Amino acid sequence: MHKTVVIICDGRFPKSEYPRYLIGNADFVVCCDGAMQKFLRNSEAIFGEKRLPDVVVGDMDSLSPALRKKYNDIIVQIDEQEHNDQTKAFRWVLENIEGIEQIYILGATGEREDHTIGNISLLMEYARMYDLAGMGINVEMVSDHATIFAVTDTFEMDCGEGRRVSIFSPDNSLRIKSEGLEWPTDDVVFDNWWKATLNKASQDHIRLEFNHKSIALIMMD
Repeated sequence: MHKTVVIICDGRFPKSEYPRYLIGNADFVVCCDGAMQKFLRNSEAIFGEKRLPDVVVGDMDSLSPALRKKYNDIIVQIDEQEHNDQTKAFRWVLENIEGIEQIYILGATGEREDHTIGNISLLMEYARMYDLAGMGINVEMVSDHATIFAVTDTFEMDCGEGRRVSIFSPDNSLRIKSEGLEWPTDDVVFDNWWKATLNKASQDHIRLEFNHKSIALIMMD
């Protein structure tokens, strides 16, 4: 049973304490192919000794033939190009690991901006593609600067007063009534990315009430 799985993408490898803590305490570590060398360079600082990821997933275009041969026993090569390596790794985890309660996606941001935007938006696709709540799986993308997750309906949480909160949605018919935010989102029309960003929790507990089931991203510092 691997309750906590970390997927490491080929963006900026985390430097801050919290995401590195997540790697060090994960039950199972998956690297996208391009992230493997970054993981190897940082593993000793995180674990106190050099270690390999449990599996490497991707099309292997970022690994040299020598590395592919050396680590062949932990490599899962998926050649199709319809999905990126993050999605291939995410799908492999859901299909091959039992007992998952938490998936953290790290290293998905911080390099090319198009990759950053694409990788973040894929959290909404995963929420559409899979009944993650019904499966009892929580998915978060964590960087040195933010924690990001997708929601599909009304939700509430304790986040801590003063925490920065931004909301994104591609659904311009969605209305979100907010409680506990400094600037209410009740009248926001989600027709551009900036419309509900740079908000702040005015109390410890926040609630976001959707007028219909949809999809949105929550980004917090």
